[in-house]
Amino acid sequence: MSVIQDIREKYAKLTVVLIALALVGFILTDYFSGQSRGMSSLPNKIGSVNGASILFDEFNNKVLQEEENLKSQGYPQTAAPSQQALDRAWNQEISRIILEQAFDELGITVGKKELSDLLYGPNPSNTARQYLSNPQQPYNPAEVKKLINRINKSGTAAEKAQLNQLLENIVLERQYEKFISLFSNSINVPRWLVEKQNTESSRMAKISFVRESYTSIADSTIKITDAEISKYINKYPKQYKQQESRSIVYVSFSAAPSAKDSAAALAEIEQLKDGLAKADSVPMFLASAGASFFDGYINGNTVQIPVKDSIFRLPVGGVFGPYLDGGSYVLARMMGSKILPDSVVCRHVLISNDIANGGFVDSVASSKIDSVKKAIEGGANWGEMVNKYNPVSDGSRQKAGEMTFSSTQIQDEGFAPEFAKFILFDGRPGERKVVKTSFGYHYIEIMSFIKPTTHYKVAYLPKEIVASEETENTAFAQATEFASESPDHKAFENNYEQRWKAKGVVRNQAANIVPWASEITGVGISRSLVRAVYDADLGEVLKPERVDNNYVVAAVTEVLKEGTMSVEKARAGVEPILRKKKKARLIKEKIGAVNTLEEAAAKLGGKAIEEADSLRISAPSSTLGFEPRILGAAFNPANLGKVVKTALAGMSGVFVVRVDQQSTTPVTAGSVQDQRKALTEQAKSQYNPNNPISTLRDAAEIKDNRSRRY
Repeated sequence: MSVIQDIREKYAKLTVVLIALALVGFILTDYFSGQSRGMSSLPNKIGSVNGASILFDEFNNKVLQEEENLKSQGYPQTAAPSQQALDRAWNQEISRIILEQAFDELGITVGKKELSDLLYGPNPSNTARQYLSNPQQPYNPAEVKKLINRINKSGTAAEKAQLNQLLENIVLERQYEKFISLFSNSINVPRWLVEKQNTESSRMAKISFVRESYTSIADSTIKITDAEISKYINKYPKQYKQQESRSIVYVSFSAAPSAKDSAAALAEIEQLKDGLAKADSVPMFLASAGASFFDGYINGNTVQIPVKDSIFRLPVGGVFGPYLDGGSYVLARMMGSKILPDSVVCRHVLISNDIANGGFVDSVASSKIDSVKKAIEGGANWGEMVNKYNPVSDGSRQKAGEMTFSSTQIQDEGFAPEFAKFILFDGRPGERKVVKTSFGYHYIEIMSFIKPTTHYKVAYLPKEIVASEETENTAFAQATEFASESPDHKAFENNYEQRWKAKGVVRNQAANIVPWASEITGVGISRSLVRAVYDADLGEVLKPERVDNNYVVAAVTEVLKEGTMSVEKARAGVEPILRKKKKARLIKEKIGAVNTLEEAAAKLGGKAIEEADSLRISAPSSTLGFEPRILGAAFNPANLGKVVKTALAGMSGVFVVRVDQQSTTPVTAGSVQDQRKALTEQAKSQYNPNNPISTLRDAAEIKDNRSRRY
């Protein structure tokens, strides 16, 4: 009865609630004890931020907690969520350290009196509201103080640790609010800026021009040397930073089940069909076949398998199948059907018999529930009884004991069976009953049944289609043969082209594999393959690695160290920039000295003289496109009525410009004061609290050695 258990245990919620404090883009997570993932001989320091060490033992607890968070959200228990948990925990830890360093440097603190006010004052912390009281009820400082005092006085070590972490998070939350307010409250749009923008917005210009597009010169005629690219990279090193990564080429050999394997699985399950149909104890039969049995009724509308109608038409004891479901053949035996509600609305008064947490001995609890029953039957208010007797942490208190459960929840293994039996199977709306469970004595009333519909109890026997030893050995042999014929990358490529391409084997590439990755795009999830890639040298061919249903043979084609990009790596981005500069220089040389538009047009082979009217600095031009340098010349007062004496290298080509007219138009945006106010409010509303964190992170010296332990 997991839902009731959650309600019951909420009184000690600091031991079960995941304290996740959102601080705009990152989360300050709890410190939980957990098993170490590494060997003690491995380095404990896995990174640092501005010299502050990140230790594996502490950090790994946060990774484990993130994994638990993802599991609780329904993520599958595979390597992908583990990688996501690792990345999330790392980013959270970096942000936490950076912020704490900033708080210390700026002297942002929270004193005892302020912390007390955050817990017991008129405006308590949102974190305190969420984790120290019921968020659906008015915050009760007295109850919070009572809870904290109880934990400090008689709580377990785990409760005290959780409480201390929660208080630390409340302090960090407050420090963060102060930190962000330093930025948001300093946002201001000065008068001079508004006036300058108004002046620029009011200006209008008209120009005539001749242009020569860069496309007039073929790219193939412009050569860019490695030395030129290196010089450019050294001039702008921040634009060409790279993180450590590697790239591979690879081929895959499938070890997925073959048609022969599928036929074998089908034959095996066919032999079990008669036994399933005749079994006196279906659960025992399923257990002997390695399958489990859910002894409950499922709403037929929630079943998604395509053959469900055929199964639901079976008589009790009838068997359908085998049918294919995912990677298995399945037999289904009908065990029975009932009309049950999709959900049940009920309410209860609970007298706890948990003495350690404020409950009563069994005899007293039994007597009290009888008194509750008589009182309610005599006209007492349910809500008053709930507030008087239900534990403070009972999640149903805010609704006078009312709760809604789906039929699936009620039949869950963790749901108290006595409670479930009454509200789903035995009772009817309007009925009341005293029920004893492991949580104490409940006085329950069934208030309503929601959407009664047919529920089915079905026993399923699956037979997974697995690859045979023959299939497995064939794939491994092919991969081993390919690897043995490919001692290095060059041989890998030749071997593929000459032998294996014709056999249908496909060659693929995967780039930007970082040291701590567990997944390689296109290949799948395999931390061991990533480790092998990083253990290998450039050009080395790796031994076959099993990834999902494939044996993968990879060759390391690129090894990038953290730092500035190499000329080869940066060429794709730098070459177009330098090529455009060279083209601009050639076109300018062709134009020579600028005197008139007509002369420039003639030198460019009779180019047309174009016009651009109603130009504005703040608006793009349909005639020019995005050409900021040309707009700058158009609005320069010194150029009015003249031909600009120098040809201008723009974004799309080289321009020779004559400024024909400059004028102004009235400003209709309102008073400067009103504009300042509106722009300031707009800037505040659009302010992103992550900006300071991103800036601090960019400036921080961060060392990431996670790959040593993960």
